[in-house]
Amino acid sequence: MPVVSLAKVAVSPARDFTARVPCINGRRLVVSNRVSFGNSSRSSRIGLCVRSELQSSRVLGSATDLSLDNSVENGHLPKGDSWAVHKFGGTCVGNSERIKNVADVIVKDDSERKLVVVSAMAKVTDMMYDLIDRAQSRDDSYLSALDGVLEKHRATALDLLDGDELAAFLARLHDDVNNLKAMLRAIYIAGHATESFSDFVVGHGELWSAQMLAAVVRKSGLDCTWMDARDVLVVSPTSSNQVDPDFAESEKRLEKWFSLNSSKVIVATGFIASTPQNIPTTLKRDGSDFSAAIMGALFRSHQLTIWTDVDGVYSADPRKVSEAVILKTLSYQEAWEMSYFGANVLHPRTIIPVMKYDIPIVIRNIFNLSAPGTMICRQIEDEDGYKLDAPVKGFATIDNLALVNVEGTGMAGVPGTASDIFSAVKEVGANVIMISQASSEHSVCFAVPEKEVKAVSEALNSRFRQALTGGRLSQIEIIPNCSILAAVGQKMASTPGVSATFFNALAKANINIRAIAQGCSEFNITVVIKREDCIRALRAVHSRFYLTRTTLAMGIVGPGLIGGTLLDQIKDQAAVLKEEFKIDLRVIGITGSSKMLLSESGIDLSKWRELMKEEGESANMEKFTHYVKGNHFIPNSVMVDCTAEADIASCYYDWLLRGIHVVTPNKKANSGPLDQYLKIRDLQRKSYTHYFYEATVGAGLPIISTLRGLLETGDKILKIEGIFSGTLSYLFNNFVGARSFSEVVAEAKQAGFTEPDPRDDLSGTDVARKVTILARESGLKLDLDSLPVQNLVPKPLQACASAEEFMQKLPQFDEELSKQRQEAEAAGEVLRYVGVVDAVEKKGTVELKRYKKDHPFAQLSGADNIIAFTTTRYKEQPLIVRGPGAGAQVTAGGIFNDILRLAFYLGAPS
Repeated sequence: MPVVSLAKVAVSPARDFTARVPCINGRRLVVSNRVSFGNSSRSSRIGLCVRSELQSSRVLGSATDLSLDNSVENGHLPKGDSWAVHKFGGTCVGNSERIKNVADVIVKDDSERKLVVVSAMAKVTDMMYDLIDRAQSRDDSYLSALDGVLEKHRATALDLLDGDELAAFLARLHDDVNNLKAMLRAIYIAGHATESFSDFVVGHGELWSAQMLAAVVRKSGLDCTWMDARDVLVVSPTSSNQVDPDFAESEKRLEKWFSLNSSKVIVATGFIASTPQNIPTTLKRDGSDFSAAIMGALFRSHQLTIWTDVDGVYSADPRKVSEAVILKTLSYQEAWEMSYFGANVLHPRTIIPVMKYDIPIVIRNIFNLSAPGTMICRQIEDEDGYKLDAPVKGFATIDNLALVNVEGTGMAGVPGTASDIFSAVKEVGANVIMISQASSEHSVCFAVPEKEVKAVSEALNSRFRQALTGGRLSQIEIIPNCSILAAVGQKMASTPGVSATFFNALAKANINIRAIAQGCSEFNITVVIKREDCIRALRAVHSRFYLTRTTLAMGIVGPGLIGGTLLDQIKDQAAVLKEEFKIDLRVIGITGSSKMLLSESGIDLSKWRELMKEEGESANMEKFTHYVKGNHFIPNSVMVDCTAEADIASCYYDWLLRGIHVVTPNKKANSGPLDQYLKIRDLQRKSYTHYFYEATVGAGLPIISTLRGLLETGDKILKIEGIFSGTLSYLFNNFVGARSFSEVVAEAKQAGFTEPDPRDDLSGTDVARKVTILARESGLKLDLDSLPVQNLVPKPLQACASAEEFMQKLPQFDEELSKQRQEAEAAGEVLRYVGVVDAVEKKGTVELKRYKKDHPFAQLSGADNIIAFTTTRYKEQPLIVRGPGAGAQVTAGGIFNDILRLAFYLGAPS
């Protein structure tokens, strides 16, 4: 099969051209009005027409043979601040209307001289590569696809140009397309296209867009010419995806080009260049930015403006972090680092040419001219030499990576091990993204693209087969499904605590780090994490450093009286929390016992009840849990259990294990089986997942937090005694005079102060649970079942079939309690139903006790709770906490307070 290559052939005596035409099997083609295939038996002819009469045209994209010694007619090329360089990407010139907008920007730029680098129209480069793929696959549809390319540019020219400009462009366009047909026919026959052949074909998109844009600028009255960058830019390919500019040769060629094409506005092709042998090549993907940077350096311009479709460089990918902000400035080093780690800034090599001459790069949005954009320049300092801006400028991620871990005791102190590892990696052509090595030299790990890890693994196992067999290496481990997260900032090097803040934010989002790397320049911190955690991690660190809203993905379990009141409170306070406290409480799920409502963007709390009825689906706790945790766009998730169900409390351990924070007023978990309670607390202490339950004891009263404050400051609990039930507080506060106990219970039930079945309150079980919780918080290992509880329900009534039957029969037993009240009153005392934790005796009790009328417990009114802490510090005068301890509003308020405590702990400004 013939092999297609390229050769330089001089074709016109009237004017010297550098035409790049194909050779077959190394034999140079004969150039006339047609090109024959040398000694090939094929009789087909390729119509490669060279029209010397079109003196101003570029045959095959080439103009003057600058290797000839032409005289400089128009003087020396002026360089320096008079030049401004602009680069417009494919999106900016995607259609005729956008090309007009670009021309308008050029015209309105008041710089003395302008060099404009332009890409091919949007999607055209992909279309050109597709032509090559079809041709070398011997797919005849390459011809119709080429017609599509022709029509796209013909239609655009008809919209933009008229008269001689239109006729000249269309003539050149048809010539180029005929030449491309010849080239593609050669590829079709050969079944193969060399890299240089492909580079020649795909570069036509830039040639056409540059000619059209130059013509539109000329229509506005400006002196403008276009430049085929292959006549000026000389590069040497160093690998299949990288080239090095030859600045010395390019400067010589630019001087000669300018002597023949002097103009104050030049529109140059991006992406394409020539080798030192005058063979067409490209600057590879994203090469137009690189072209513009090289041109900026060659012209010593005062600024390089890269026009794109975004307002500037973001602090993070806005598709992943909605709160990402536009950065006003970046240093060259910061932009370089962010580019390397995948941020949509610039190709890292773009920055190199302009750094040498301190040429600032400005990233601007062609579709939003009012946006100032982002300037990339030397690091800015104030008058005192202080480096401005935040220590971390931005965050970037790279996905689809695998971590390769090579470890073994035989590596320690053995020279050349790392060299052997990475030479093996180099042999398979894999790209090492990041390297991390323990100081013990016991292991080396590095990240590579996932698509290359199989070849890397095979190469390493082959290279180290003997070391693995002999035990010097213990394993070569592949860890798939990884991502890299990098924090970038030049000021990180001089700011203590940046690493601590970074890792703390990840820990609080429950993100596990698999590997860490940081160079001595300290311009970036890089971590390897699970791919599934990547977006959550990115949002967590971005929120921490940029003080954007701390967002919680919330699942509300039990939208009954307490849960519904909480949802209403969150709705009423949401705007204030967002604006003043930077907290975004996003309720993405609500579930009851039969129905649940889910919304990834957050449920509209102004109509959640209606939505629950209309859009609710069958409740499924596993699906609900997965939904709340699975929202990768919100780093922190929390379950709020507003039920009193043991089945829901049994889920806490699993939730915490999954990294879901838990907030609850449900007493069942903390007063349930001791081993389960200890298991939950142990997990919570060992992880960065949080478990808040203030409302389990005192509703909205700060009972748990007060107890913890005493213990954490070194105080010792001697006794905790209190009236823990708002219902029982109300009953005994009103059980006075001639009133019967049953009368007071009926009144409380009517007012809604009791459970639907008052026996649930009178049994003392609720108080016993609170006593158990406080005892365990104090360090005692008490079981609910072992706690003595005085049940106020008469034994004969404990088996009543219904609450109505109980209430009907209760007056029959009033005498006993009335007698106890009278005895107390005679002694100047009152009856109070209390719970007691005796830390000295290590026991707890729940009982009806008598107190003097001057005792704080005797001073209560309504349904207030009161708790007295007797400690080594508060021995003579106990510490008293008193206030409403029941009711939907105060209980929901206690839960709400716990949610806000969680948000502040996770990074919201307090």
